[in-house]
Amino acid sequence: MGERTANVQAADLAQTLEQLQTVIEGRWSADPESSYTARLLNGPVDYMIKKLAEEAVELGLAIKDDDHDHIRYEAADLIYHLLVALQKSQVSLPELAGELKARMK
Repeated sequence: MGERTANVQAADLAQTLEQLQTVIEGRWSADPESSYTARLLNGPVDYMIKKLAEEAVELGLAIKDDDHDHIRYEAADLIYHLLVALQKSQVSLPELAGELKARMK
């Protein structure tokens, strides 16, 4: 587990996800030596999948421990890695939103 984030303030989720997706998209051309996101985007898909699975497990363990701040921290890690995976797979946020909306019956 990484260092927990201090002084977290509530924010608009849709706006934050869009901003983060823009940053992730811009990392395609970044130096993988200095950008973790560039390493994920340009590296082997197995490495990205491993990180995504690792973050999902860490979130599950935080939920099991019923630790609010740890849950928030690990959920953010999982969402970040999910957005990187979606970017690498060329699935846009509007496309994902459409999939989720179509399931709300």
